[in-house]
Amino acid sequence: MKYIVVTGGVLSGIGKGIIASSTAMILKSMGLRVTSIKIDPYLNIDAGTMSPFEHGEVFVLDDGGEVDLDLGNYERFLDVNLGRDNNITTGKIYNLVIEKERKGQYLGKTVQVVPHITEEIQNWIERVAHLPVDGDKVTPDVCVIELGGTVGDIESMPFTEALRQFQFRVGIENFCLMHVSLVPVLGVVGEQKTKPSQQSIRELRSLGLSPDFCLCRSTQPLTEETKKKISLFCHVAPDNVIGVHDVSNIYRVPILLNQQNLPNLVLRRLQLTPNIDLSKTSPSESTPYWMASWKGLADRMDKITNESLNPIRIAMVGKYTGLTDAYLSVIKALDHASMAIERKMVIDWVEASNLESQNSTTEEYKKSWEMLRSAHGILVPGGFGDRGIEGMILTANYARTSGKPYLGICLGMQIAVIEFARNVMGWENANSEEFTTSGSGKNVVVFMPEVSKTHMGGTMRLGSRDTIFTDVDNKISKLYNVEKVGQAVEERHRHRYEVNPDVVDEIHAKGLHFVGKDTTGVRMEIVELKDHDYFVACQFHPEFKSRPQRPSPPFIGLLNASLERLKKM
Repeated sequence: MKYIVVTGGVLSGIGKGIIASSTAMILKSMGLRVTSIKIDPYLNIDAGTMSPFEHGEVFVLDDGGEVDLDLGNYERFLDVNLGRDNNITTGKIYNLVIEKERKGQYLGKTVQVVPHITEEIQNWIERVAHLPVDGDKVTPDVCVIELGGTVGDIESMPFTEALRQFQFRVGIENFCLMHVSLVPVLGVVGEQKTKPSQQSIRELRSLGLSPDFCLCRSTQPLTEETKKKISLFCHVAPDNVIGVHDVSNIYRVPILLNQQNLPNLVLRRLQLTPNIDLSKTSPSESTPYWMASWKGLADRMDKITNESLNPIRIAMVGKYTGLTDAYLSVIKALDHASMAIERKMVIDWVEASNLESQNSTTEEYKKSWEMLRSAHGILVPGGFGDRGIEGMILTANYARTSGKPYLGICLGMQIAVIEFARNVMGWENANSEEFTTSGSGKNVVVFMPEVSKTHMGGTMRLGSRDTIFTDVDNKISKLYNVEKVGQAVEERHRHRYEVNPDVVDEIHAKGLHFVGKDTTGVRMEIVELKDHDYFVACQFHPEFKSRPQRPSPPFIGLLNASLERLKKM
């Protein structure tokens, strides 16, 4: 097993996740089996209880793990399915050590950060690195490990020390360290400054880790003078100073790394042999044949971004629009669909609460409704809590009555059912149990009985589950290529509430068809409105399984329907 560790300095959010994902993708394209681990130094057991405003979206894995959004990048770039153990947190490690201490497994010794915490971290890494992730049940060749946060953070010290020890445990020939740093340009001087990188690597080296590669983030390509200076002061070979400047889209990052010979340098450093014929010629001199399909993705993304045709405008009506990372996987799924149909797509962010009548005198109310009406399609993503719910219900009503394409995800499906119950069924007090006090209103959405109301973390309906199609005469079944009743598709879930089974038959009879259910037939998974261009909602989160090469069917349907609407306008 070979290990590539990616650390970051100077500031957080510097791009470690994309660089780690890109490196892993290149190695996989060379025929190697690659897995990844993300280390998050926070004390939470997992990301499940974190606010989207603070931490961005919670990404959900097949096994129900609620993890950092960077694991979504790994899955999308590598097209693999990771598990909850591929995300290590301080909370998980300390919880494990304390449980062992309570059971007396340390034989009365004083339990300390070194060696007990650091050994547990190393054991975890080594165990998870050997788990197959590509469906073939074959042990990976390489594990890419991203250490979250910034070098020198108090929270990450145990992990830094564990990795220092780990390089000797696995052998220095099997351990490669990449450090991502920042090379800023001061406006007045106009010169690329290397001092932040120097300080960052000095801090890393003082902790016992010496980087093999320094990957420098910058707005413009690194000058040769800058590279030489970083090499000289940071004890890194000149060829191993890699510039990662701003590019047109994230799919260009692997191409940029390859152009600077990073793949071959990593192979040489880890004594790895690729499982492809490197002598085979490529149609493009700048891009090897094993990266041709990835270059095609990057080119298509550039094409749709720069095209002059009127873009498809999608109104994203949500609760966390102040931080787009809260909907990162939804954005990526829309991008994947946009590339697939080769048409530019633009997201108009609409704060749901701004659509509500109590805000009718504000400028935000007017702008929000203008964006909603001018959009070619509408998407209502998942969320929790009652803020903005009435605005979402008004959105669903507008989409249903105007014929505008609508895709509801998780909460967006529950909203569609509530709106239909109020305005078509005539149940004026229809609501969700999540938003009403006991006994008030007609709850067409109810709490799931088998999960906890008091413990928030890891207690929802989580992970990959089957959805059985009960009807195939509809748009969504065709998008999923479902040809017969009883056929199943597998998607990931993250919710506590579901459509009340007691009202399903009545609502279905009025035209809002429940075309997909769980394996028991009790839980409603997909609804589609009869006689509408595209009004689809699903209880699961299709965005979590969307890949650049395999866009999610519900998103393809939304963009295709929105494109048809655009053509008619």
